[in-house]
Amino acid sequence: MSKRTTLLQHFRSFAYQNNIRDFDTALEYFTVFGGTGWSVDVSKSMEVLIKEKVLGNYEPIHNGITRFTHGNALYHMLLSIIALGESHEDAVFKKGRVGRDKGEEAMDYLEMKSLLRFDVSVEKPLKSSDGKSDRVFFELPFMRFWFATISPYYKSISKGDFTEFEEKWSALRGNFSILLSNFLVLELVKQSFAEKFADDPIVSIGSYYDKQVQIEILAKRKSGKMLAGEYKYSKKEANINMLTSLKEKCKKAELNITDYVLFSKNGFAQELEQSKEEDVTLLSQVHLSSLLDGLSKDDLLVYKNRKY
Repeated sequence: MSKRTTLLQHFRSFAYQNNIRDFDTALEYFTVFGGTGWSVDVSKSMEVLIKEKVLGNYEPIHNGITRFTHGNALYHMLLSIIALGESHEDAVFKKGRVGRDKGEEAMDYLEMKSLLRFDVSVEKPLKSSDGKSDRVFFELPFMRFWFATISPYYKSISKGDFTEFEEKWSALRGNFSILLSNFLVLELVKQSFAEKFADDPIVSIGSYYDKQVQIEILAKRKSGKMLAGEYKYSKKEANINMLTSLKEKCKKAELNITDYVLFSKNGFAQELEQSKEEDVTLLSQVHLSSLLDGLSKDDLLVYKNRKY
C-alpha cells in the first residue's frame, strides 16, 4: 500500500475542516478544492468561491504550481489531457503526439512530484499480448480541476477574461465529480467487506483492464480470491442486466471471482433486489455517507499550501 495520504483521508479532513456532514455537498466542493487545505464556505456558490479563491489569485497559485512543473509545456499538456479524462498512458501519449520514451520520462517525473499516481490493473491478463498500458490519475482533486479548466486558458485568465474558463467548466461540471466518487466507492467496498473478509482480507483493490475487458472494481484477497464490481450513475435504477454484464466480463477475463458488488447512485430495480444472491452486494449513494461517519479533529490534515 502507498504511504501517501489516501483520497479518503483528504476527503474526511476537508469535510471536518469545513464542517460539512452531507456527502453530496462535501463531494461537490472537494472536487474543486480538495487537497488545498483552504477553508471553504459552502454557503457560497461554487462560482463565487472559484472567482474568490482561484481566479482572483491566479498569479500566485500559478507561480506555486510552476515550482513543480517548471512551466514545462510538455508536462502541462500531459496533465491537461489526463485531467480531461484520458487515463491510459498509451492513449495520453497518442493524443499529445509524444514518443513513449519522452512521455514515460515526463510521467515518472510528475509521479515523483506527487501530481500523478499510477494505477496498475489488479490482475494481469492471462495473455501478455492482451495487456494494456497503465492508467494515471491525479493525486489531488484541485490539481485535476486546475489542469482541466484553468491551465489551458492561462492567456485569457491572466488578463482577467474568464469566458473560456466559464464555458469549459460549464461543460465539465455535471460529471466532473464521478471519477472521485468512483475512488471513494473503492474505499466503501473495503469498509463494507472488512468484517466479512476478516480471515482473508483484501490486499489490493482497484480495477481490471486488458485490450478486450474493463472491470471498474477488482479486489484481490490474501488467498487469491477476488471480488469484482461496477458503477452506475444514471438517473434510472440499475437492473439485472448490470450484474449479468459484469459476470460475462469476468468470465471473458477468466478471473476467479467469488463475490460481486454493484454500486448504483440511484438504487436498484426490484427485480435485482429480489434475485440478489448471497455473493452479490448492492451499494447506493446512501451508503457513501458512511465514509463521513465519526469525523473528529484526528481527521484534520496539516497542509503547507498558502491559504486563500
